Amino acid sequence: MKDYLDKIKDELKRVDHLLYVSLKYTRTVDVIRSVINRLINAFDLGMEGLIAKVKKRRKTLEIPTQPRKKCELVKELYADDEKVLKFVEFYLELRNIYQAKYTKREEYRRYVTLIAELGPGKIVEVGIDRLHEYEEVAKEFIEYLEGVLK
Repeated sequence: MKDYLDKIKDELKRVDHLLYVSLKYTRTVDVIRSVINRLINAFDLGMEGLIAKVKKRRKTLEIPTQPRKKCELVKELYADDEKVLKFVEFYLELRNIYQAKYTKREEYRRYVTLIAELGPGKIVEVGIDRLHEYEEVAKEFIEYLEGVLK
């Protein structure tokens, strides 16, 4: 379980560097997408850690390779835990933003924004401030996992 936490912390270190160094100097949508991708990787590792914890008790349980199936399994295993369900929904939202068609606004400026079209009439704008909010949610997830996985 500790190896999952270590890998997640490494991903968050990369997110910090992207946010506070790379994005500060480049201000491009590609860096925003990289931050979102790193957050997705961290949450994916967390989901695997949650499933692996249950797998220790139930030997027949298998960890799915598809992210959506992992989420369904985590929702099923931790159905009574509101925080885990909230983090799974956040993870799925990040995946949707990353995979959606996107446009750029104010690239190379302070208010660089990725505009993702999630569906008809549903548009999400991700700027630097929103990325900091996402990072805070990821840090909450790490703290919660430390309590659950130890």
